[in-house]
Amino acid sequence: MLVATAGGGDGVADAGSVELVDLRKTYGSVVALDRLSLAVKEGEFVTLLGPSGSGKTTTLMMIAGFEEPTAGTILIGGQPMLNRPPYRRNIGVVFQSYALFPHMTVAANVAYPLRMRRAGRDEIRRRVARALELVQLGGLDERHPAQLSGGQQQRVALARALVFEPPLLLMDEPLGALDKKLREDLQLEIKRVHREVGVSVIYVTHDQSEALTMSDRIAVMRSGRLEQYGAAEDLYERPATRFVAEFVGEATLLAAQVESATEWELVASVGAGPALRAQNRHALAAGRAATVVLRPEKVRLVEPGSRAPNVVPGVVTEALYLGDSIKYWVRTTHGATLTVKCQSRFDAIRSAKGEQVYLSIDPRDVVVVPD
Repeated sequence: MLVATAGGGDGVADAGSVELVDLRKTYGSVVALDRLSLAVKEGEFVTLLGPSGSGKTTTLMMIAGFEEPTAGTILIGGQPMLNRPPYRRNIGVVFQSYALFPHMTVAANVAYPLRMRRAGRDEIRRRVARALELVQLGGLDERHPAQLSGGQQQRVALARALVFEPPLLLMDEPLGALDKKLREDLQLEIKRVHREVGVSVIYVTHDQSEALTMSDRIAVMRSGRLEQYGAAEDLYERPATRFVAEFVGEATLLAAQVESATEWELVASVGAGPALRAQNRHALAAGRAATVVLRPEKVRLVEPGSRAPNVVPGVVTEALYLGDSIKYWVRTTHGATLTVKCQSRFDAIRSAKGEQVYLSIDPRDVVVVPD
């Protein structure tokens, strides 16, 4: 099994750790990255998540050394990286395009980084065999890239990035060109490889479900700035901003105002609609404009007259059977439309288009973020 070490680096402790301090990148008058600061721990899987133009690939290219920052500091293993060329950073990189040499065999492609480091022939043979076994491509070493599927080519690219045992692996939209089923399979494969090797990973994607599946922590980026950095559960259950709530997972967002608040709980009015009780996660004060975030699976259908908290009446405008669940769109009596996702169990309350329903949301599941 491959084990991540400092390899050709400086032999410092936590060789795979990364620290970005006030990182900034401009192209003329265009600000691509604005004062980004974050840290990646040794062995951690961190995803940079955001829409196109958010600065995530620019960040990755600066860590790799293919772009120089306009300002700020990059530390890898505690060592400053500014003005250090890519080949001296000892980083594995996997791109969406695979970037395999078409005239070389699989084994030769994987061996390339070792040959550039002037490794011995026996060491190259041993490391290439281990790397191909790690990505489950043993026995395909004499094939050429054109003889492989897209998923197999991406595995070759991953093996090539890991064969010289870097402490840090950078991955830029590596699964973007694959179909949905293969992409989901390779997500699990990459996580398995990460666990086995222990290498630090910084992964770039715009796919929020991919980020939630794979990451120890996620950095949500927008217009070159960091919106929130934390575990997948924190971002989904406790978004810090309206943008994070909307971008990470599905949600109904409602403009609201805080009517009353204590240290632990608040009451928020949604337009002319009902007042909803919620936990006061962001220390909001009474009178503050806010956004109520409701996740579809957190909203329940209840019987008329239910004494459940935060009951909201409405009419079903659409119902969609999804197999494992049923999705409803409910227009409340005050004009807002809520999305509801219920498990399709035999004992679940069901409804049809045009029917009057009653919704309930537990205060612990009502997220209120500042506007």
